[in-house]
Amino acid sequence: MTEQQCLPDEQIPVTAELSLHAANERYVAELHQLVLKNRHWLQESLNWPQFVGGEDDTRQNMLSNRMLHQRGYAKMFLIVLQNAVVGVISFNSIEPLNKAGFIGYWLDQDAQGKGILSAALQALMRYYADQGEIRRFVIKCRVDNERSNQVALRNGFELEGRLRQAEYLNGHYHDQNIYARIFEEISE
Repeated sequence: MTEQQCLPDEQIPVTAELSLHAANERYVAELHQLVLKNRHWLQESLNWPQFVGGEDDTRQNMLSNRMLHQRGYAKMFLIVLQNAVVGVISFNSIEPLNKAGFIGYWLDQDAQGKGILSAALQALMRYYADQGEIRRFVIKCRVDNERSNQVALRNGFELEGRLRQAEYLNGHYHDQNIYARIFEEISE
């Protein structure tokens, strides 16, 4: 049995039908098909979908994320609705000393507009804030990515500024908005 198979499946409950599951090899095929299904519109906002070829690419990405997850440098969760993977939410990077986590996410186009991402985001933040691991949650998104900007605003994030030409996507540099939400630590 490999180390990957021995690790527990970390889960964060969201609702009776919605949960977050840490990156795990058992989800590779389902996630790969979801990426392929959504590749065209994902490419409008993310650089990596163009590089996904076969299922082995998804497997390697999943295993790499699992290792980073276990080491605390990043966290990748699959958004699971009624036992089906509908997206990903992650801390693309974590700064342990600053207790800061930089959030990324994407959701199956058919699952959008139903509050799934907001519920997943709230559960992820509450889970890590309650554990005392992260207190500053950050979302960076392109200025012209209206939906992602709205996710941040709807979930209590405050716009802290604009990063000029900070994201290279589809042959051009784009400005990014940077949002943050801080959960104050409870003194004992």
